[in-house]
Amino acid sequence: MNLSVGIVGLPNVGKSTLFNALLQKQAALVADYPFTTVKSNEGIIPVPDADIEAVAKIVGVKQFKPATITFIDIAGLVKGAHQGEGLGNQFLGYIRETKVLCFVIRFFKDKTVSHVLDQINPQQELAILEQELILADLATLGKQKALKPNASKQERASWSLVEKLKKELNQGKAIRDLVLSPEEKDLLKPLNLITVKPVIFLANLSENQLKQSRELLKDFPKQPVVPISAKLEMELIDLSRSEQKELLKSVGLAQSALESLIQTAYQTLNLISFYTIKNKDVRTWTLRRGENAFRASALIHTDMMKNFIKAEVVSTKDFLKHQGWQNCLTQGIIRTEGKDYTVQDQDIIEFKINS
Repeated sequence: MNLSVGIVGLPNVGKSTLFNALLQKQAALVADYPFTTVKSNEGIIPVPDADIEAVAKIVGVKQFKPATITFIDIAGLVKGAHQGEGLGNQFLGYIRETKVLCFVIRFFKDKTVSHVLDQINPQQELAILEQELILADLATLGKQKALKPNASKQERASWSLVEKLKKELNQGKAIRDLVLSPEEKDLLKPLNLITVKPVIFLANLSENQLKQSRELLKDFPKQPVVPISAKLEMELIDLSRSEQKELLKSVGLAQSALESLIQTAYQTLNLISFYTIKNKDVRTWTLRRGENAFRASALIHTDMMKNFIKAEVVSTKDFLKHQGWQNCLTQGIIRTEGKDYTVQDQDIIEFKINS
């Protein structure tokens, strides 16, 4: 599964600084004026995973393939973006391509970094972002063709959904917050609307604010909200792991923004990871929680799904405890599972197929 996160916010809230920190390089221009990001900046990075490193070490390989996540730094939205203000709908198009949105909200105060609102107002920022995306969806729905007299049952159902969504959006409700039936969710997919996407809320704080983040964020209207300091994340880049941990600990954080963001993205999208080992090729795969071994095999190759016989499974915990597949086999803890087996987070799976 291709996991893509769109970093969204007003100009000069720290989006590009965060993006650079996540990629650990200066991949986007960071400067003190609006619209620094004049086109989408995209970076693919490996998901931090201590378990795959440990598995690879036991297998005896230095190279392994962790899961990856794509971050897209989207130029700052402003009020009126849905009508082409600022850099407008060009960037709304980039948002449509992502799986999950990351709203970066500015809390830090810095006189050297201008703000389009002329003041620090996190709730107003949030309201503008939500409103612009809602208005963009209303514009999309407004382009839907009116129902014909001889419309089919499905066309009538689709039009009924369009009318329902217009009503809710006009009341300021994002589609992600609505309760929809499975049938409505299926009809929703071709519309390619933005506010259906799940959102992660990031509060960009100063280092001093991080220490009081719980108190600062307790009344924020969207929960949970992840506290970060994009500036601090940039400082972490040149430090060793032990130095990073020490600096994070000094401001009350247990992990970096990258780890927090990826962890939250997985939880938001209800994703898990499983591993495969073949000829010393150790690889991570990302799967939606609750899916079965049959669906998991399709991630590797469609032919594997077509020729599926069984799955041999062991937990990563047992694999590490017993130091490898062969020892797990000897201990009798490798399980044989069928197509309907529900894959668990951190499973190691060997798929058996008809060759």
